Amino acid sequence: MAERGSNGYDVIIVGAGPAGLCAAMYAGRGMLRALTIERGAPGGELLNTDLIEDYIGFPSIKGWELAEKMAEHAARFGATFATDTVETIRKAADGWFDVHTAHGHHYRAPAVILTAGGTPVKLGVPGEREHAGKGVSYCAVCDGAFFKGEVLAVVGGGDAAVEEADYLTRYAAKVYIVHRRDQLRASKILQQRAFANPKIELIWNKRVVEIRGGAKGVEHLTLEDTAAGGRSRLDVGGVFIFVGFQPNVGLVEGHVRHDAAGYLITDERMMTSIPGLFAAGDVRSQLTRQITTAVGDATTAAIAVEKYLAAQREKAPAVAAS
Repeated sequence: MAERGSNGYDVIIVGAGPAGLCAAMYAGRGMLRALTIERGAPGGELLNTDLIEDYIGFPSIKGWELAEKMAEHAARFGATFATDTVETIRKAADGWFDVHTAHGHHYRAPAVILTAGGTPVKLGVPGEREHAGKGVSYCAVCDGAFFKGEVLAVVGGGDAAVEEADYLTRYAAKVYIVHRRDQLRASKILQQRAFANPKIELIWNKRVVEIRGGAKGVEHLTLEDTAAGGRSRLDVGGVFIFVGFQPNVGLVEGHVRHDAAGYLITDERMMTSIPGLFAAGDVRSQLTRQITTAVGDATTAAIAVEKYLAAQREKAPAVAAS
């Protein structure tokens, strides 16, 4: 068994979405004592997703139900959960990690797996929260298939918005791209693809100020002209919001290698540029962010932690002898 921190933990897992829960399960299988810290109920973004149809083995499952199954599976292997918000992760001079939480707790461990995910940037307009998961979405790959034959709106003008709009035309009868400026920020090749797609129509110089709907979901958007200031109505059966995504990496003190968007860069073991700090899921720089990729990252990270701790134990006698 690896030497444990003063709290008795071998590894601290920050976040209990799919990546965190999978990491906790594998840590338990590896006979490591892991503490998983999550600010809310285990499940992360799964709890904000109504129906999941792209997780292998479950043709159709509610987000909360999959979260519950994952948490139960992790607990079966001894996972320990703390409901708290991690505020800082700092690597101390002795090579261990100090993890401080909002409730005033201080945990120490020789390794940390960061699975805190990311947060889609919200519009912050009336109706957005009320219709989340019921016509308001932040993931076309996750939810696009639920809108077959519908007229949809995509809000945003960057690569993600234009790519997702193109993807949604597989299902939708028509897709409006609503952008607050008079030109897109997306790459030229993506713009060309959007302009050539007969199902896509651009709405320029407009911003969404309200999302309205009923019992069946979203019915229309209220748009405000960013140039003239007038308002108009756009009838749609759903709205996909892609105005930004923020990886939750700010709680790590010190510089960690990351890409231009702030996502952490890891090696093949999921270790970051800080030895002993591993990353999995949506905080990590990668091509796509799905439940399947999150649990894959976490599997690698948890097994890599076990090997990392074993290597640290082997080094300890040599250091003491010197």
